[in-house]
Amino acid sequence: MDYLRAYDKSDPISIEKYSQKMIGKTFREIRDEDNLQSEGLAADETGQYIVSGSNVTKSNKGKLGQLIEERFFHYSCNSEARPDFPDAGVELKVTPYKKNANGSLSAKERLILTMIDYFEVVNETFEESHMWKKSKLILLVYYLYCKDIKSNLDYKIDYARLFTPPPQDVAIIKHDFEIISAKVKAGKAHELSEADTMYLGAATKSATSKDRRKQPCSSILAKPRAFAFKNSYMTYVLNNYIVKGKATYEPIVSGREVQYFEDYVTSLIAKHKGQSVDELCREYGVDTEKKPKNLMAILTYRMLGIEGNQAEEFVKANISIKTIRIGNNNRIKESMSFPSFKFKELVLEEWEDSTFGNYLREKRFFFVVYKYDEQGVLRLKGSQFWNIPYDDLETEVRSVWEKTKSVILDGLKITMVNGHRESNLPKASENRVSHVRPHGRNADDTYELPDGREYPKQCFWLNNTYIYDQLKEELK
Repeated sequence: MDYLRAYDKSDPISIEKYSQKMIGKTFREIRDEDNLQSEGLAADETGQYIVSGSNVTKSNKGKLGQLIEERFFHYSCNSEARPDFPDAGVELKVTPYKKNANGSLSAKERLILTMIDYFEVVNETFEESHMWKKSKLILLVYYLYCKDIKSNLDYKIDYARLFTPPPQDVAIIKHDFEIISAKVKAGKAHELSEADTMYLGAATKSATSKDRRKQPCSSILAKPRAFAFKNSYMTYVLNNYIVKGKATYEPIVSGREVQYFEDYVTSLIAKHKGQSVDELCREYGVDTEKKPKNLMAILTYRMLGIEGNQAEEFVKANISIKTIRIGNNNRIKESMSFPSFKFKELVLEEWEDSTFGNYLREKRFFFVVYKYDEQGVLRLKGSQFWNIPYDDLETEVRSVWEKTKSVILDGLKITMVNGHRESNLPKASENRVSHVRPHGRNADDTYELPDGREYPKQCFWLNNTYIYDQLKEELK
């Protein structure tokens, strides 16, 4: 067979049609079926794809992508800024997905697009950037990840589809790019966070957590980062563009020209400023006698024009709605809680790749703020998007996390105070930003400590005073 004539390398549709031959096959089968032996390449039985004569072993994703490039499409892989199929403008990305316990599908990880060159990005426009040239038309090859499979060569390919972000997504991706570029121009490449943006993130990409590189507008060294489509965005792409027959969520922006998504969303909420919760319930037909548990979220979605309980853009961008209630004494009663952690798992982590640290690095919040007036009526003040500032995360929250780990490793001390069980885990009075306290159903809802004792489930919290300080003045 003439492999060079198997597909037209200048035609995206031809490339996609040829890629369908991969579906249902494992990487091992693709390798073994290849009659055109690529000179200088070999793969061992563990699936480590190695360049002969070199002691460099590629990463899991890299080696599988290399196998597809060289054993299926029969071209030599490269690290150039241009797309993998330059004549067609198509970039090839091989990426894993997983089946969750409830049967749903999700991307296993973010999709790395290209490294961020801090010295180049400050001079690029979005339309002419290396990132967009490699991202506007992608051949997505999805394989099913399964932790029980020992060799990555035995992962099976289930989908191979061309994907280009739809116009409403491109507008947001462009704004994300400009946010990242502006931060580098401001000499703050070291403060980049995935939570700064919606769909396109600046993901850390280095061999070790200590790797650093120079940036053009500051002498402070920054972590190496890559442009990446976020995990939440790739999960949405998988379910709604790649897999047929999946239900879609309602978009906030539909058929409208919107320059800045976040400004548009906050303007929709601002239209209702000053209205009470009861007034909003009447306006949107919510039964005031049988107010549902998720009432405040329902009202937020209705104000945004969403009839269901999810917004497409929020799902893609991993944005959570948080309702903030301010008392007429200008205080927030409740701190913000997060998922409980397992003691024995936390002590095995390092901060740079900790579950809680990564959660805050990647998570964005939509605060919808209400305040009680002098008559005790809860009225809408407005809204804002928020993610935790870099210094607060890497200094204050880190210190709470590290103390928590240390306390658990040293043997958590438990005392009884006025009939209540207390520990030496970090308290709200000890840190401006965060603390640790119980978050279980009751005292019997426990996890096991490393020393074998059972102790009520705990979680990290952001202090109520800290959340209040993060609000814009007009919302207080």
